[in-house]
Amino acid sequence: MATISVVLPDGSKRQLDDGATLATLAADIGPRLAADAVAGVIDGVERDLDAELHDGDEVEIITPSSDQGLHVLRHSTAHVLAQAVLELWPGSTFAIGPPIEDGFYYDFELPDGATFNDDDLERIEAKMREIIEADQPFVRSEMTPAEASELMADHPYKRAIIDRVTGADGAADGRADEELAGEASGDTISFYRNTDAFVDMCVGPHVPSTGRLGHFKLMKVAGAYWRGDERNPMLQRVYGTAWADAKSLRGHLHRLEEAAKRDHRKLANELDLLSFPSELGAGLAVWHPKGATIRRLMEDYSRERHVEGGYEFAYSPHLANARLFETSGHLDFYADGMYPPMEMDNGTYYPKPMNCPMHVLVYRSSQRSYRDLPLRLFELGTVYRYERAGTLHGLMRIRGFTQDDAHLFVTQEGLADELARTLDFILSMLAAFGFDDFSARLSTRPEEKSVGSDELWELATECLRTTLDDSGLDYQVDEGDGAFYGPKIDIDVRDAIGRSWQLSTLQADFQLPERFGLEYVAADGSRKQPVMLHRALMGSIERFFGVLLEHFAGNFPLWLSPVQVEVLPVAEAHAHYARSVVDRLAGEGFRVELDEANDPLGKRIRRAKTQKLPYVLVVGDDDVAAGTVGVNARGADVERGVDLDAFVERLQTEATVGSSA
Repeated sequence: MATISVVLPDGSKRQLDDGATLATLAADIGPRLAADAVAGVIDGVERDLDAELHDGDEVEIITPSSDQGLHVLRHSTAHVLAQAVLELWPGSTFAIGPPIEDGFYYDFELPDGATFNDDDLERIEAKMREIIEADQPFVRSEMTPAEASELMADHPYKRAIIDRVTGADGAADGRADEELAGEASGDTISFYRNTDAFVDMCVGPHVPSTGRLGHFKLMKVAGAYWRGDERNPMLQRVYGTAWADAKSLRGHLHRLEEAAKRDHRKLANELDLLSFPSELGAGLAVWHPKGATIRRLMEDYSRERHVEGGYEFAYSPHLANARLFETSGHLDFYADGMYPPMEMDNGTYYPKPMNCPMHVLVYRSSQRSYRDLPLRLFELGTVYRYERAGTLHGLMRIRGFTQDDAHLFVTQEGLADELARTLDFILSMLAAFGFDDFSARLSTRPEEKSVGSDELWELATECLRTTLDDSGLDYQVDEGDGAFYGPKIDIDVRDAIGRSWQLSTLQADFQLPERFGLEYVAADGSRKQPVMLHRALMGSIERFFGVLLEHFAGNFPLWLSPVQVEVLPVAEAHAHYARSVVDRLAGEGFRVELDEANDPLGKRIRRAKTQKLPYVLVVGDDDVAAGTVGVNARGADVERGVDLDAFVERLQTEATVGSSA
């Protein structure tokens, strides 16, 4: 029999019989891989395991331990969800069912306007497990768009997808194709059939059969407009999660439970930090005194570090004439994120979505020399960005927020040093707030939505890449995810329960200096254009606060706690001494409160602990006589008879910025 040779990821070659498939290759490599394989890659294209190999193919086997493998598992489980719903609700139809981070969802339209409720999830799960137990094969077929539309005659959303991606509706553009890439693509439409009764449109690949699935759980139901447009019908969305094994599923569910306990909206309410009054409007918060105290401490520390770092402060207004945003390019490239214009007697004005154009004007206000550079401008500037109501999420996605925004103007020769210096500054600041696990992403030019020459983009991108290489940070490249004016570095941190948050951003920009005609006088007397660096360290104060709140589960370190110590007299007879302890601690600069003996001691202690206070001091007869305190430290055993002077020294040591206490 004739043989073929295929190339494995490590560059080695494997000889196989002509007609071999990806599954054949996996079995030839070893029984363990054959059992684990869920799909494969042939010459860069993901394929089902029964895809035939040809001589010279570059191939890779996909297993569930990889991101690609989880993607296949989740997409396949979404198909099983669709099959279960269509069986349980005859006459229903389905739209799209993509894999997403940690899971999948599927959108449905139920007959007669019916809706799912949470109790339905148990029924659907049971039906899905029947389908999985049946070990039904995923059988791929391909047909023309006309044949596909006929097959999907009873499913209008599937037909709309076919029309969209093939251009039959007259609106097939690159964006539409990308959104629906998992459903259909090109002139040939592919389907996967599990039984005679169920077939779903999909580009694949899928696991060989439903029996390869099973480690999943349906999470919730929600409403979702078709294609995210409120003018379209409201569909019923079912969310689920799926993993390679039971241990991973249990771990994920445990993390979700822990995340629910740490939800910053819940904690903010319990700890009286801030609120979102309906009268204020969606996506806007008011800060209560305790939350405002934490925010003040964050901002004061940020200001102090920026002064030490050679930054100068700037302030800018909350709105500006449309001409400014026309020049900057925001009206061309960021209009969807801006609020509607306000027509005034002297022109059109917009609430600012960014601080950068204002800082450009500060630079341009006077002639600059190379001796003035780098010029580092810093502002805690409030900006306003329109977010759809369905995307709002507490402080994490909000419509009005304050950025710790810096814009640095440097010479091209000094760019590399300033990038390295700024990245070090970012990481040291994040570490001071309790983060120690960092990674980064380098985002490159968005081809369809950017300005400037290829040469300048390449120069800026390579400068950022070199900075990351020299830093030793792990990073990945996100092709096409840069800002319209330049590439960027995004810094991600991992929190206490392993979640990743994108916080800081560092961007290199040759475009805004050119658009605004910025220049400086070089050493030889010539006029040159500076490079502009955009840097948001916390990203936004509000979101950073929310991340911190969840990271610490409300147990802020001593230096950030709005109330550091609460003093409880055992009885009224000890009130005078308790007040003297409060006065002593307040005099030392600590934030301290007194909870007088109006309730039983046990009740007051429990109340203090629910507020997650770092220290609760209880004073009674022995303490009055000896000048001591009883120390209830958060998460520690009770200490009796602690000398007050010694306790003050402990606080002074623990209250330093960056301490985890």
